[in-house]
Amino acid sequence: MNRRRFLVAAGAAGLAGCVGSSGGGSSDDTGGSTDDEPSGTPVSTHPAGANLDAQPMLGETTETLIIAFEDPSCTLCRRFEENTYPRIVSELVDPGRASFVYRGYPIIYPWGEPATHVLEATYAADADAFWALKDHYYAEQSTFSTENVYDASREFLASETDVDAEAVVTAAQEGEADDAVALDVAAGEELGIGQTPEFHLFADGVFRTTVRGAQGYSVFESALGV
Repeated sequence: MNRRRFLVAAGAAGLAGCVGSSGGGSSDDTGGSTDDEPSGTPVSTHPAGANLDAQPMLGETTETLIIAFEDPSCTLCRRFEENTYPRIVSELVDPGRASFVYRGYPIIYPWGEPATHVLEATYAADADAFWALKDHYYAEQSTFSTENVYDASREFLASETDVDAEAVVTAAQEGEADDAVALDVAAGEELGIGQTPEFHLFADGVFRTTVRGAQGYSVFESALGV
């Protein structure tokens, strides 16, 4: 797929996140912000909620949502996944207070794109394997590269999940996940996302705010009002 990469405009220089560019890159700034997008848009008509039924989701509610745009190769996504995501799951998702939706948006380092395709192919085969592989990418992020991502993904899926690892990786390599990845990329591009991670929060079924960067748990809890 012909991918378009992003540069952050000068006016957004203070926003946090890994910044997409032709060579990849990241920021150590973890400060977040919200944009000027008006609140109140129903999730059903908001770009972040496009094709929501087809997205990996943890949780049962579609009224209170954290919709994440992340890149497996983004260092600040890893920081969020290691420090904040576990509390979101234990304190918001597991008690039924919110749901977490993952949308792959590979704009940082080159290996993030094939990894995102493998994630989508894995999700098509088994949701539990998807979440396990997603966690593995962030936990072992420094070990992945464009040269080993397929082999390393195959090895993990074969040893740690019940999916047919060879079939999943072959599906990703042969383009069977292209449409699913394209849906997430199109949603992110419509929203003008130029950095990861970025989170679109919905409460009572309508858009509440956008959070950018590796924010702490309290930011999400407060923004959602839960």
